[in-house]
Amino acid sequence: MDTVILTAWLQFAVRWIHVITGIAWIGSSFYFIALDLGLRKSNDRRQHVHGEEWQVHGGGFYHIQKYLVAPARLPDDLIWFKWESYSTWLSGFAMLILVYYMGAELYLIDPRVLDLPIWAGILISLASLGFGWIMYDMICKSRFGADNTRLMLGLYVILVLMAWGYTQVFSGRAALLHLGAFTATIMTANVFLIIIPNQKIVVADLRAGRKPDPKYGIIAKQRSTHNNYLTLPVIFLMLSNHYPMAFASPYNWAIASLVFLMGVTIRHFFNSLHARKGKPWWTWGLTAVLFGVIIWLSTIPAADPAEEDTAALSGAAARFAAAAGFEDVTDIVLGRCSMCHAAEPGWEGLRWPPKGVVLETPEQIARHGEQIYLQAGITHAMPPANLSFIEPEERAKIVAWFNAARDTQG
Repeated sequence: MDTVILTAWLQFAVRWIHVITGIAWIGSSFYFIALDLGLRKSNDRRQHVHGEEWQVHGGGFYHIQKYLVAPARLPDDLIWFKWESYSTWLSGFAMLILVYYMGAELYLIDPRVLDLPIWAGILISLASLGFGWIMYDMICKSRFGADNTRLMLGLYVILVLMAWGYTQVFSGRAALLHLGAFTATIMTANVFLIIIPNQKIVVADLRAGRKPDPKYGIIAKQRSTHNNYLTLPVIFLMLSNHYPMAFASPYNWAIASLVFLMGVTIRHFFNSLHARKGKPWWTWGLTAVLFGVIIWLSTIPAADPAEEDTAALSGAAARFAAAAGFEDVTDIVLGRCSMCHAAEPGWEGLRWPPKGVVLETPEQIARHGEQIYLQAGITHAMPPANLSFIEPEERAKIVAWFNAARDTQG
């Protein structure tokens, strides 16, 4: 079987799993935050009943009660909400490996940003994810973290610095993706290392007949609140790799920084609504202003948008450039694809090249050989609706060229 097609389907399958588990995690997180904020004072006189809510769904009624610590008798069939978070992170990390580590030459490393060997880029990626959690956890547990407002401001400064730092190391696409992975790692580690262990301590104390220390619930609630405000920015960053106006902008780090503020304003509206503290409509006005600034930042051109990619070819790109039929494929791509896939697209209505892929030089075409094969050779995804009228014979030449490059690999 064609390994390129198999890899593409594997990426699709893992991405599908990532989306499904992400929906499950975000859905349960948003539901419980809304439930917790919307609880009414309970009329139940039983010990520790903190609040309750009646809900209707699917033709049935649900009576939900929250105990301040725990009920007097803890049931054996206690349901834990944790695998949604773990599965989302694991599938996301698998995507990081499949796309950005295995395709580091194309997606992770940009010699115009920092000419790193692939192994160094991967090590920096892994180290940054671990560093993020350690730094965040230490700050939360320090005296600085005792004040929630101060803590949130401090964490925002760290995220802005990481956004800028990633753009100094990786390609724009990888930088925003890594900022999302950095944040998501903190969120999942909150669940795995803080929230669930604290809840298990409380459960163990109850089953042993001891009175649980309320500090464990307070700490877990703090981390859960952080996760709540970080969710929307993480989704934006994970989607950003499809939109070059976000990741290919010279101000991509500033765009990402403003997105975190948008996440706060949007969640503040819904959290206030669920807590019955009014409807702060001003948050939507502020969100619109922030989004307007983001759009404006995306229109500022890079210092040299037409800079030619002249970095030396290596690995798969060198094989594509040396394979029989490369000159023919170069002519085909320049004639059928480069009007859109250009630093300054010539197709009306396009301001950025699709997915940020520029195909104006032989070097650029060689670097994107596998994607050209998949998009225009095996499938007819490109050009969209065959607007540039690429001929079947031309697609056949692309396939033959790819096979020639693959044959030289052996």
